[in-house]
Amino acid sequence: MADRLRPRVAYFCMEFGLHEDFRIYSGGLGILAGDILKAAKEGRYPLVGVGILWRQGYVKQHISSDGRVYDCFTDYQYSFLKDTRLKVNLLIRGRQVVCKVWKCEAFANVPLYLLDADLPENPDRLITGQLYGWFSEERIAQEMILGIGGIRALRALGLKIDIYHFNDSHPVLAATELIREEMETDQVSFEEAWKRVRRQIVFTTHTPVPAGNEEHEHELLRYMGAYNGLTFGQMLKLGGDPFNMTVAGLRLSKRANAVSKLHAVTARKMWQDVTQAAPILAITNGVHGKTWQDERIRRAYAQGGDLWAAHVLAKRELLKEVYRRTGIHLREDALLIGFGRRAASYKRSDLIFKKKKVIEPLLRTKKIQLIFSGKAHPNDLKGKEIVSNLVKMAKEYAESVVFLEDYDMKLGKLLTRGCDVWLNNPIRPMEASGTSGMKAALNGVLNLSVLDGWWPEGCKHGVNGWQIGNGYQGPKADQIDSQSLYQVLLKEVLPVYYHNRSRWIKMMRASIKTAEDKFTALRMLKDYYTLMYSNP
Repeated sequence: MADRLRPRVAYFCMEFGLHEDFRIYSGGLGILAGDILKAAKEGRYPLVGVGILWRQGYVKQHISSDGRVYDCFTDYQYSFLKDTRLKVNLLIRGRQVVCKVWKCEAFANVPLYLLDADLPENPDRLITGQLYGWFSEERIAQEMILGIGGIRALRALGLKIDIYHFNDSHPVLAATELIREEMETDQVSFEEAWKRVRRQIVFTTHTPVPAGNEEHEHELLRYMGAYNGLTFGQMLKLGGDPFNMTVAGLRLSKRANAVSKLHAVTARKMWQDVTQAAPILAITNGVHGKTWQDERIRRAYAQGGDLWAAHVLAKRELLKEVYRRTGIHLREDALLIGFGRRAASYKRSDLIFKKKKVIEPLLRTKKIQLIFSGKAHPNDLKGKEIVSNLVKMAKEYAESVVFLEDYDMKLGKLLTRGCDVWLNNPIRPMEASGTSGMKAALNGVLNLSVLDGWWPEGCKHGVNGWQIGNGYQGPKADQIDSQSLYQVLLKEVLPVYYHNRSRWIKMMRASIKTAEDKFTALRMLKDYYTLMYSNP
């Protein structure tokens, strides 16, 4: 498709992960958004990003000597941002809030416009302080800035936009501004304005976990000013009562998508009772190769070089970082299994410890080594318990298990390049995609995973990685999946690693081929333009 014929897209997201030093991201959602902006630049797609400049970013998380998690927030300044010299206003809680508009193009990405309320004229200048911080009022205020403020920023910039892409439900209030514009400019009814606006919106739904789908009481939305000129009856038609942000996203878009084929099945079932919902397509996520693939690995794979030697160099760098952070020397010649994820109970980070009589001898003899990393949301006490439990395991098996605190993009790169195996064992079907496994696959790090998220589309058991279980869903998941995990680990993974190096390297090559062929951000963006943006 010629550039001039491609729809001009504004991609809205609460967070963007472009670089570890630009701390306006928390995890997978933001890193996906950052990868899309980089792929758009690489593929010359007419797309811009719209987000928020989080002055304190997401939480920095550390572990005390007794294993407890504590949170730190730091003010950040970024010299690489460009001042557009534009400001936009919106009413929040009956008060004018002014937002400055910054522009970021520093990381080989298309323009990203960021709204910033940290200005002297604002009494509530910390609204854009912490990503996912605070509670309901502040969350709504932040979503108003992203959505309503984001549309006003695009207007102030003079950008002509054909399609508004809401990545998850946080930007949904942008639609209230688009509807208000139609009603005021053309004096049309709410229903007609909704119909017109819907042709311009696409929506990506992510988590199939109910807690990840926000709901707000209408009285609070009204108090905050989130109705933005609409009535209770009109907002009720969009999001129900209480106002469900995902339901609104489905009713406001011409098309929606899930982020893997299995997730599409789950999402359609989950939202099947929503009237007037957009059809939910399956567009599986992808990752940005130049960001996540080690250059030595890429070159060795492309040129038919020594892939194992390149892998060993990446592994050494990871082990050096482990020693720097923990003082623990892990062995270069022992199997290294990585697990880096948000601390959530459904991800089952401790599944591998379920039967100590099986796993303990392997750890005591250093036949396997485990590296864990991850963060819990500051208000998620259960998540912090999960982190503390992993820290406890690291102390119990101090020479073969480590936990690396304050998981970020830098650590994510080291892990997905330097581990031998990438472990993923969520409760199926609760993992929407799982892009960290794609990053590992790009580097020849072999996936050992439950058939959830992207892995059912990528897995060729024993060829490019291994599956855990056969896709069981039900109350015995822990028992069945742990039994399969031990079976595959003992009977397949360990024998190949220690006794069949040539086969392991062959599997590494197959893993890289799978990732490069099917799971890149460029492929994903092409699918968005073909299936979501360009179709009427």
